[in-house]
Order: sequence, then structure tokens, then C-alpha cells
Amino acid sequence: MPDQLPLVLQDPAPTLKKSRMTDASQRRQAFLARAQAGALVALFERLTDVSFFLKDRQGRFMALNRRGCDYCGVASEAEAIGRTDHDFFPRRRAEGYMQDDAAVMASGDALVERIESAPEEEASPRLVLTAKVPVCDRKGRVIGVAGISRVVTELQPQRQGLARLDRVIAHLHDHLGESMTSGGLAAIAGLSVSQFERSFRRAFGTTPHQYLLRQRIDTACRHLAESDASIAAIANRCGFADHAHLTRTFSRQMSMTPTQYRQRYRSG
Repeated sequence: MPDQLPLVLQDPAPTLKKSRMTDASQRRQAFLARAQAGALVALFERLTDVSFFLKDRQGRFMALNRRGCDYCGVASEAEAIGRTDHDFFPRRRAEGYMQDDAAVMASGDALVERIESAPEEEASPRLVLTAKVPVCDRKGRVIGVAGISRVVTELQPQRQGLARLDRVIAHLHDHLGESMTSGGLAAIAGLSVSQFERSFRRAFGTTPHQYLLRQRIDTACRHLAESDASIAAIANRCGFADHAHLTRTFSRQMSMTPTQYRQRYRSG
């Protein structure tokens, strides 16, 4: 007679736990369906270190807390309602924000721990940690997006890895006109070049070189808009070899020359 296999009795506990979880999930959904969103939005007014926003599918602001108003440069939420990122931020930055919003709404997936320049000005040396989630109606249809962001330096020391990148970004902005290498930036972060480049790409979704180039272009945009400096002087200030180097790179990134950008900005 062959050896008998051990008899395994099914433990009812997992089934009971699953049933309880399902019941709890249903109660949660029912509760949230009855809850008034305004009360939850008001809670973010108490979080002075957090920027909060709520937008509809067209990218129009539907709610904004105090820190969010500061980023948009408005005195009150009422001044932002119904307006979009294009009303408050430079074109490239506004388009980046709205592309992320659209991706979240299209996929239904949250965007978490995205690190980007703080939105208060072009080429800001400060970093923010951003999260976005889709907003759904009672039928589960996506009707908008909500997001929060916090300044990275306010998250220390819990996120030591971000602190290392924050030091790199501070150096990058302080020495924007100088030549930089991945090796030098990795040394500032206290990482090997491979570790640094992996960490940087994971945090920013781009390479250190691409990020540096974007910041140089952003800074050039600011100088073109706010000063009468020559193109050659701006090129030198922003780390480009000469007038021609800036013009070629700027044209690829912005689809117009520096001179055209200056003219369009001042005529608008």
C-alpha cells in the first residue's frame, strides 16, 4: 500500500479574513461616497508645509490650499479657481505638469514620489516631492486629479537618499555656468557614478546631463525675459560654449531661437 499523503484541512480563517476585508472595503466606499469633499480639502489648509490642489479633467483648478496659492502667486484660492497651470507657470513647466496629470487620469494609476523643481520660479534650486492620484465620481469615472507636494529639505532626515540628491541640485544651480561631470556630481552625493546615475534617473525620470541641460535652458529663458543681456552673455552665464551653441540647443528644446523667445515674451 503506498504511503498516504498527509491530510490537509482547509483553514477557514483566510476566507473569513477576506470576507471581512471585502465588507470593510464596501463600507469605506459607501462612507466616502457620502462624505463631503470640502471638509477634506479644508484639512489641507492646516498643513502649511504641503501644497495641495484639485483639478478637473480640463486641468482647471477646483481647489487649492495656502501653499498652493503661494506657488501660483495668487492671494487667495478664488483667484485660481477655473484657471490652469498655463495661467501661472512658464509654458514648458505648465505643459510638464499637465502631461503628468493627463497620464494619471488616463491610466488611473497614482504618480508617487516624483522629484521636480519647486514651482515658485524657473530653474528653482529647491526640490519638491510630488504625488498625484486620479479623482473619481460615484460611478468610478475619472473626473480629475488631486496632488500634493512637499519641499524635499523639509523631509530630512528620514529620506537620506533625497538629501544627497538635494546637495547635488544645490551645487548644480550654484555653478550652472561651469563644466560638470557625472563623476563630480556623484562625489558630491557620496555615491559611485553608476549608483548616482541610477538614483538620479529613478528620482527625476531623466539623466543628470538632461536635467542640467533643462535647467540651463530654463535659466536662459528667465534671462531672456527679464534682462537686456546679449545672447552671447546669457550663453556664457548659463554654461553654453557660445552664442551659436545656445541658439542650437535652445531651438531644439523650445522650437524657436533665443531672439524669437525674447520677442514673443515681451510682445505677450
